[in-house]
Amino acid sequence: MPNYRFDGVDYVKELDQVRLVGQMSRIWELMRDGRWRSLREIADATGSPEASASAQLRNFRKPRFGGHIVDRQRVIGGLYKYRIRLEGQLYGK
Repeated sequence: MPNYRFDGVDYVKELDQVRLVGQMSRIWELMRDGRWRSLREIADATGSPEASASAQLRNFRKPRFGGHIVDRQRVIGGLYKYRIRLEGQLYGK
C-alpha cells in the first residue's frame, strides 16, 4: 500500500492516523476488484461514511497513495458509481 501521509487543516496525526489508515485499507480491499460501486455501497460494505469513502477515492488518485485511476460513471441524476482500475486487469463497461 502507498505511503499513508494524510494532511489537511483538521488532521491531527495522533487522533486521525489509525482511523484513516484503517478506512483506506478497507476501501482498498473492497475496490481493488474493479467492480463499479456507489458511495452508498462502499460505505455500507466498509462501515465508512459516504463522505469519507469519496475522500479516500480521491486520495487513491494522488501519487503518494499510488496514483491509481478511479473511474466514475453517472448512473442517474446525481448518482455515480466508481471503480479503481489496476494495471493488468481487463475492464468492460
